[in-house]
Amino acid sequence: MSNTSNEQSAESFFGNVISTYTRAQAIEDGVLVDTDSMANEAGFKWPVALTSAVWSDCVAWTDDDSQKQVYQDQSGRLWDVVYMASHAIRTSNDSGDRLLFQLYRVPRDGFSTESVMVTLKLIVGPSDAGESVITILLPNED
Repeated sequence: MSNTSNEQSAESFFGNVISTYTRAQAIEDGVLVDTDSMANEAGFKWPVALTSAVWSDCVAWTDDDSQKQVYQDQSGRLWDVVYMASHAIRTSNDSGDRLLFQLYRVPRDGFSTESVMVTLKLIVGPSDAGESVITILLPNED
C-alpha cells in the first residue's frame, strides 16, 4: 500500500480560476449595501451588508414616498432591519450559518399605509479575507 496523499488542491481539480467577484466589489457596485455603522449600534461585531433587493424592499424611502403613503424615515427603516436581525440572533436556539427572521415594514408601493410582515434571511459567511461577515437577503436570494 502506498503512503501517497489522495488530497488535491482545488485548482488542480477544477482548473485555473476564471473570475472572482469579491464582497468589496459587490458593495462598490451596489449589489450589496454596507450597513456597518448602524449594525454596530444594533450590537453586531461583524460587518453586515444587505442585498440591494432587501434595501429596495425594506429600507429605501424618500420624502415623495412619505407624501404618498405614510411618513417613514429611511434610517429608521434600516434600524428596524438590523435590530430585528440582531434580535433574531440573540433569541435563536439554532447554531447554523443561516437564520430566517421577520419584521414589519410598510411596503414601498405608492399607496400602502399599514405595515406588512416580511421574512428575511441572514447568512454568516467568510469575507474576502476569510473573516466572518453577515449578509441579509430576501428568502429567495443566495
